[in-house]
Amino acid sequence: MKIKIVSKRSENLILQLTDVWESSVRATHSFLSEEAVQTIKTSLPEILRKIPDLIIAEDESPIAFMGISHQELEMLFVAPEFRGHGIGKQLITYGIKNFNVNKLTVNEQNPQAIGFYQHLGFETYRRTETDDAGNPYPILHMKKTDAD
Repeated sequence: MKIKIVSKRSENLILQLTDVWESSVRATHSFLSEEAVQTIKTSLPEILRKIPDLIIAEDESPIAFMGISHQELEMLFVAPEFRGHGIGKQLITYGIKNFNVNKLTVNEQNPQAIGFYQHLGFETYRRTETDDAGNPYPILHMKKTDAD
């Protein structure tokens, strides 16, 4: 497996990352309706093009990715067949080391992700009732326990 920063975001790469995203979301975000998944999927290519720092893990093709903006983890998705292999931890560690990642948000309805981030040293400092789009998905704002 190789981790790399992606600056050129071809249509093929965007499609591959969308597939990783969709399979990951279907495995971990059971609280989302099919309509919500499709709505997010439609906007995902533009989000992937605009995220300042896009880092992928690949094994011939992308198997996981994360997006970072201003020291904040904006997204982390791992293909279901690669979950539990340490890839998410490797990506987060890479983000902390190379981009000084010290904050993130996570859906409160995704307890596995919350536990994962807590295990890596993040703690909740704020909760909101809705996501950034105003949808009824409570969000936990987390920061590194050693970050100010």
